[in-house]
Amino acid sequence: MMIPARHMPSSMIGRSSGSAAYGSSSALSLGQPNLLDNNSQHLQHALQQHHLLDQQIPTTTAESSDHAHNGMIRGRDSMDPLGDEFESRSGSENVDGDAVDADQDPSQRPRKKRYHRHTQHQIQEMEAFFKECPHPDDKQRKELSRELGLEPLQVKFWFQNKRTQMKNQHERHENSQLRADNDKLRAENMRYKEALSSASCPNCGGPAALGEMSFDEHHLRVENARLRDEIDRLSAIAAKYIGKPMVPFPVLSNPTLGAVGAYGAHPADIFGAADLPPMRGAGGVDAEKQGVVVELAVAAMEELVRMARMDGPLWTADGTLDEEEYARMFGPRGVLGPKQYGLVSEASRDAAVVIMTPASLVEILMDVNQYASVFSSIVSRAATLEVLSTGVAGCYDGALQVMSVEFQVPSPLVPTRESYFVRYCKRNSDGTWAVADVSLDALQGIKCRRRPSGCLIQEAPNGYSKVTWVEHVEVDDRAVHNIYKLLVNSGLAFGARRWVGALGRQCERLASAMASNIPTSDIGVITSTEGRKSMLKLAERMVASFCGGVTASVAHQWTTLSGSGAEDVRVMTRKSVDDPGRPPGIVLNAATSFWLPVPPKRVFDFLRDESSRSEWDILSNGGMVQEMAHIANGRDHGNCVSLLRVNSTNSNQSNMLILQESCTDASGSYVIYAPVDVVAMNVVLNGGDPDYVALLPSGFAILPDGPAGIMHANSGVGSGGSLLTVAFQILVDSVPDAKLSLGSVATVNSLIACTVERIKAAISGAGSSPQ
Repeated sequence: MMIPARHMPSSMIGRSSGSAAYGSSSALSLGQPNLLDNNSQHLQHALQQHHLLDQQIPTTTAESSDHAHNGMIRGRDSMDPLGDEFESRSGSENVDGDAVDADQDPSQRPRKKRYHRHTQHQIQEMEAFFKECPHPDDKQRKELSRELGLEPLQVKFWFQNKRTQMKNQHERHENSQLRADNDKLRAENMRYKEALSSASCPNCGGPAALGEMSFDEHHLRVENARLRDEIDRLSAIAAKYIGKPMVPFPVLSNPTLGAVGAYGAHPADIFGAADLPPMRGAGGVDAEKQGVVVELAVAAMEELVRMARMDGPLWTADGTLDEEEYARMFGPRGVLGPKQYGLVSEASRDAAVVIMTPASLVEILMDVNQYASVFSSIVSRAATLEVLSTGVAGCYDGALQVMSVEFQVPSPLVPTRESYFVRYCKRNSDGTWAVADVSLDALQGIKCRRRPSGCLIQEAPNGYSKVTWVEHVEVDDRAVHNIYKLLVNSGLAFGARRWVGALGRQCERLASAMASNIPTSDIGVITSTEGRKSMLKLAERMVASFCGGVTASVAHQWTTLSGSGAEDVRVMTRKSVDDPGRPPGIVLNAATSFWLPVPPKRVFDFLRDESSRSEWDILSNGGMVQEMAHIANGRDHGNCVSLLRVNSTNSNQSNMLILQESCTDASGSYVIYAPVDVVAMNVVLNGGDPDYVALLPSGFAILPDGPAGIMHANSGVGSGGSLLTVAFQILVDSVPDAKLSLGSVATVNSLIACTVERIKAAISGAGSSPQ
């Protein structure tokens, strides 16, 4: 800071050598450590000169005083403009110039100089102008000096001083902030040093040195840190929807504890019956419980990955779960807690290599429309109720969504399973993808409880993927018909083998549909790739319509017909209005399921062969069936789409076209067909839109009767036979508002009963009536 001249000692005013050094000033900062020492040296030098002069010149003459005073004034006039900073602070006083001896001759006195300090008004005006423009140009300085009665150079120096003053203040503020940050870092460093000095060895309890922990413990600590980061990331996502940060859970010091053990409260306790109402059919998860959903999903993912990668003793040779080993490995509670009373466990695992990339498989599983389409034989209804996270980096890594899905078996004798769960997708550090489901149902009144289930996807060469599927559910299966109990209880009806088989078959079908040329295996009237794709798309819709109309879904109201030999036939009516894919009117669905003591492959080959169609198809009237087109869509010869023409024996009747798809895998087989209009089919073969072709599919679903080699005590089910479901969809009236006549029901009943008898007679000789 500047020291005013009027406060300086009189002895120093007369010493020009000392005044020059003392008048210099500069701001102190952390970046200028030697500045204070330099100023002290200058001050000390000035004091020493002052002391010496006092000894050498005991008296002060007027001449020397006058010269010293003039030197002081000249020094101040030629100083750096810092002198004006003092003047701007010193008010509006006018101070006369040089002091003279009273006895001196007035004619010899020097010319009197007047020095004007800035007035308060001038300072206020320049302060106001500085706020608007701290760097005025020459024109602005001249205008301002004219208004204030100052010289332009005075205005220039004042602004220079003001800018220097503001810079010094800013630097002092930054220095204070840096000192505070430095103190915080120093304190934090001390805390870390104290924590390291007090660390103890986990084995002996003594002091631990860095690098002393074992490799296994280090690996577990790294894994726990990764899981905590995952939880923090998902918690942040959940907090975005909750509107407030999640309550942090304590992290236990034992690194060997699993992910669930570190959560404090068990997720199943929070989703208890007393705390959470049934959520099935709800619009999503309550905001207050989204944090728990995130934790549940992370724990389910951890359990699923371990179960998918682990072999014996957790899994037996046939892919079923060892319940005792599971309880020992994951605890009696697992992720969802103990098994509920009245529910039975079903757990299975299967693996296969499919012709699809991991990214495409993940997209199918996370897109509910593709998911329902690809697994149309297993999924009757599916909906995404809420998306908690869409993932990161433009992919599904970290995607989290709440879903409601109804799983089915193609028979009205097996109730569907409705499940409400959260689906979590994650890409692991080794490059594999995992998609995990875990149930969110309340603990009372549920019939299907989905424990951690899903799949692990590993990339394979040439665009293939290895898929390991795990299905682990707890269900109430008391409503399952007796002939299906062995199949359901063995896990083959809803288990991993069926999921993997359906996925592999559909991947081959999609690869065939995307072919850019017509394979040599395709024959018939198909001449373009557009026509081929349209025909495959039409067949896909036909299969989905058949599978959705033959099950015991909660959306269906089946009525069991009573009568001799047809007590198991179930019928259902549906009105078709404004649906371009269905003919308008009343549609009657009829279905029945029965057991055949014949292997499934033999039944499948018989029903799909056009040469044997006249043996069971009553509507063909014994006419010869000719295959007009054939599209192979899988490695198995039974996986194909065909266009059949029934040549009528009656010359008065026109020939009928039938679209048929047959498909088979390790879990079951289908033969599905529908009569099609000739004109509409020509449009499809030319690449037209197949969505406007009206279809009423009928057909057969063939399932094994249980694991091979296990004989049922009474009916023989489980001896390697087949469970066959026959289903028809027939338009009984073209007026949607018409009433269903009993005659139409009786006709359909006779049709399905006669078809069943013909199949039994052709395959296994004389057969009994349906059960």
